[in-house]
Amino acid sequence: MDNRKRRSIKTMAELESRLRRTNQKQAALYLFCNFISLMLMTAYSGLMFSPTVQDIFPPGGDSRKQLYAIFVLALFGCVIFTIYAASLFFRKKSRQLGILMALGASRKTLAPGLFREVLLLSGSSAVLGTLAGFPFLFLLWTAFRIFIVNSEEMVLNVDFRCLWVSAGFTALVVICACVLAFLYMKRTNILDVIQEEHQNEPVKELGRWCGPVGIILILAGAVAGYEGSTVYMNLFHRYPSPLLNLLYAPAFAGLYMVMLHTVVNGWTSRRKNPWKNIIARSMMKFQGKQTVNSLLVTTVLVAGGCFGIFYLPMLHTGLSMGSESRAYDYSWFWPSDQTLPSEEEIYSLAEKHDFQIKDWVQCSYLSLARDSNMQILNPDNTFTYEHFPIGAECHALSESTYNQITGQNISLEPGFFYAVTNEEETAYDTVENATLFTNMTTREELPVSCKGFVHFEDMAAYGTAVLDDSDYEKISQGLAPEWTGSMIWFNSEGKDSYAFAQELFVKIVNSYDDQHFTNGSYDPVQYVMTEGYTNNYYGSTYTVSPEERQVDRTNINSSDFRMYWNYIPQFRIMDAQDQLKTFGVFMMTFLFIAIICITAALVIAYTRCQTIALNNAYVFSDLMRLGASPSFLGRELQRQAGPVFKIPAISGMSLMILLYFMILLANDGLLTKSEILGFAMCLEVAAVIALIIYAVFRRTLRSLRKQLGICSSEQKISR
Repeated sequence: MDNRKRRSIKTMAELESRLRRTNQKQAALYLFCNFISLMLMTAYSGLMFSPTVQDIFPPGGDSRKQLYAIFVLALFGCVIFTIYAASLFFRKKSRQLGILMALGASRKTLAPGLFREVLLLSGSSAVLGTLAGFPFLFLLWTAFRIFIVNSEEMVLNVDFRCLWVSAGFTALVVICACVLAFLYMKRTNILDVIQEEHQNEPVKELGRWCGPVGIILILAGAVAGYEGSTVYMNLFHRYPSPLLNLLYAPAFAGLYMVMLHTVVNGWTSRRKNPWKNIIARSMMKFQGKQTVNSLLVTTVLVAGGCFGIFYLPMLHTGLSMGSESRAYDYSWFWPSDQTLPSEEEIYSLAEKHDFQIKDWVQCSYLSLARDSNMQILNPDNTFTYEHFPIGAECHALSESTYNQITGQNISLEPGFFYAVTNEEETAYDTVENATLFTNMTTREELPVSCKGFVHFEDMAAYGTAVLDDSDYEKISQGLAPEWTGSMIWFNSEGKDSYAFAQELFVKIVNSYDDQHFTNGSYDPVQYVMTEGYTNNYYGSTYTVSPEERQVDRTNINSSDFRMYWNYIPQFRIMDAQDQLKTFGVFMMTFLFIAIICITAALVIAYTRCQTIALNNAYVFSDLMRLGASPSFLGRELQRQAGPVFKIPAISGMSLMILLYFMILLANDGLLTKSEILGFAMCLEVAAVIALIIYAVFRRTLRSLRKQLGICSSEQKISR
């Protein structure tokens, strides 16, 4: 007992105040958990709904869907985390309530003080967390701009309507805390209330089949959720409802079963030595519900963090290898009704920058219509496919021109054509299914058959067909200038020049009139056939508004302009050096998301380990009295805290690695070189995340040993 003289307690209020002070650690932990959750959710929602991100991420695009999907995972994790923190708070608070009730205090008397404390803790942590979220967002984003990439697009603008997310989260936190307070106040057995903090929460043992069945459910849910929408569209010819995402539900059920099996049974056989690690295993079982819930939430957050950060290496390798595999350093094309820099002007500009040009090729191309199967949306929201002889634009080259550009030696007979693609034949918008080409001026038709693919990376994205020379000459007769064009290709001799590339890029862009600053949603053939997207030539009104089909010519360095302008030049040196600037918002957004999710996972794991120390302190104390050595106690503590970090790290990263592999394989049925390299970089990133989690685990373990008084801080922890 403390030698200092303590003042006697004379009133119930003084007793309640004294008991509340003894519960300060748990109250601080509850406040900290709420604060962290609100700060992370405010920062995430602030970034997600900011004009900076909304203007860059295309509506309905995969990147925006990923952004929202990870937000849902993070929100789910933080909600469960706060409920878990509240339940821990009330388990400790129950002793205080039980003592006061045993001394005659009624529930009616205690309720106002309890609800006042709950509202104070929940409300203050919510307000502080929300206020801290914006500085956290700005500090992290500013660090990105200082140390990684800075551009005009990286200026962060915040739409404060994101506060509705924080307000909703706060309301949910307060409601859950008040409901838990109400349930605890309804308890009638005073002894049960007093001993609540020492009561165990074991989970029902389902047998050793639980783990394998859980793995099967995870795989089945992942496949069903990913392929479900495609199967639904093929069967019913209707766009799937968001409710179809419920097909992922078996994966979450399976994940819960895997966590349950890990806590209750473990993954190694103990038949030879059933008493091995019995203390750590039993203590995990006794707190099974808390442990399983904690592992589940942390796993989801680790998976979300990996899902976000894996976007970076996949994007980087795809862009880098696409640029490096091109045969020419410089290439661009333009329609004949536009006047671009001449050969003399380009050579003069090269001389100005001491730049040497070699392998110069200039050639012409045709812009024809090709037949296509168009998807038609019906009034009942179903869709059908209908064949149209004039369906979409196609660029056409003669075989001699193609051979001149590529150095290949292909030969064609009249009536046949080659479709241009890349080496791995994974390019989109290839024209191998075309059977008819049409001159858009004279409407003369050329029936054709595809002879196969030819491979040329530089032209793979243009939707290009190579025609027999005689067919090319025939179909080009009478074609108006706006349906013809030119291409230029050349390499640098010696060292490339970014200054030359930048000035040439600006000259090319400034040469176009306003009508030609269109993106991929604009197709000149479809524009003509629908009379400016006003009639129902394609079965129903095919509408693309001017805003949807145009890019902003005033910001030529924006990602929107560089990614989507139809006539964007391909300059290797600019693609390489401007990659971070062009895709900076994409990359930094997903990096920010990963930091949010991994931070939340680490905080939850750390908090769970702190509860281990609080709840099991008496167990370690008893073991010390029985003569257990510090090394033995350290091992037992490590066996309890280790799974809290290890299992979510292994499970979360494995799930995302498996999911990314499935996505890459499902895209086109094979793995390209860039995908293999990107996937290898994802594995390296996963290894870095694992090292970070391990470092936090070791730091947490030292803190727990110090709290439990197992050994001095200098003593090494037995591995």
